[in-house]
Amino acid sequence: MLTLAADIEVLARFGRALADPIRCRILLSLREAPAHPSDLADILEISRTRLSNHLACLRDCGLVVAVPVGRRTRYELADERLGHALDALRTAVVAVEADRTCGDADEKGCC
Repeated sequence: MLTLAADIEVLARFGRALADPIRCRILLSLREAPAHPSDLADILEISRTRLSNHLACLRDCGLVVAVPVGRRTRYELADERLGHALDALRTAVVAVEADRTCGDADEKGCC
């Protein structure tokens, strides 16, 4: 069983990864299927350099893994449960208040 400090670190790491919309898009894309960086860059319409930086962050957070495939590298979620967690989190947030944005919360001193 994890300690409270370890639980907090895990959640903070997940939060840091989700704090950027591009990283969210990467995770949601990888939830659908593993992908090569060039394909992800095309799908997300971002440069490969920018994608590489975000993939490094997600790797450092332990959310994605790089899998060598011949001369190429494929990325996938580190654990299939992450895809389920993303779905559950999105569903829970939408169920609570679908019309709120983080900007709304910032104006009230939250987030």
